[in-house]
Amino acid sequence: MPELINVTPLPSRRRGRPPKDASQPGATRAALVRAGVALLTEKGFSATGLDEILKRVGVPKGSFYHYFASKEAFGAALVDDYAAYFAARLDRFFLDETRPPLARLQAFIDHAQLGMARHDFQRGCLVGNLGQEMGALPAAFRQQLRAVFSDWQARLAACLVAAQAAGELDPAADCAQLAAAFWIGWEGAVLRAKLEASVVPLEIFSQFFFAGLSRPITPMQGD
Repeated sequence: MPELINVTPLPSRRRGRPPKDASQPGATRAALVRAGVALLTEKGFSATGLDEILKRVGVPKGSFYHYFASKEAFGAALVDDYAAYFAARLDRFFLDETRPPLARLQAFIDHAQLGMARHDFQRGCLVGNLGQEMGALPAAFRQQLRAVFSDWQARLAACLVAAQAAGELDPAADCAQLAAAFWIGWEGAVLRAKLEASVVPLEIFSQFFFAGLSRPITPMQGD
């Protein structure tokens, strides 16, 4: 198995709504980012045009280029914004000491299922969507997306280490490998859930993942 990237989790920050008063500093930029995140989670980068974003926000194209040099720069800003928002969500679940560690992961899964259903399965994962488009995206996006996935893996791995300390998980389990396996499978389950407009793919994946935790983990051998 390829060597997993071991990174320190990115710092979290709250992602709030932009100010309603467009005259406030940063309000237009925040509105553009919010609209961009919503559209990219639905349609992806290639299928989302600037005109569609501008129409949703109600600002002229000149305002867009005041904040972003290009669509590529805008896309990079959206990834950063979404990564910070999602990291805060993961921390809200994975660091919740009112629940046992594995129950924290289940709570995240349950919340994600409700969120997809609330949006009628139109929205998925922005980072996952972009990963599927990598062949048509600027090369600079690749490292950015890899860093985000590595951050999510690090946060989940820390939760699984806590599960080991709590006696919920085999002490010999490779938490980094398990975390990588979770996100690889989860992104596929999210895609299938959008396709089928159903939470069933998420439920099937999570059931198999938790069932696998009850078995000893055998490290995979490299070539």
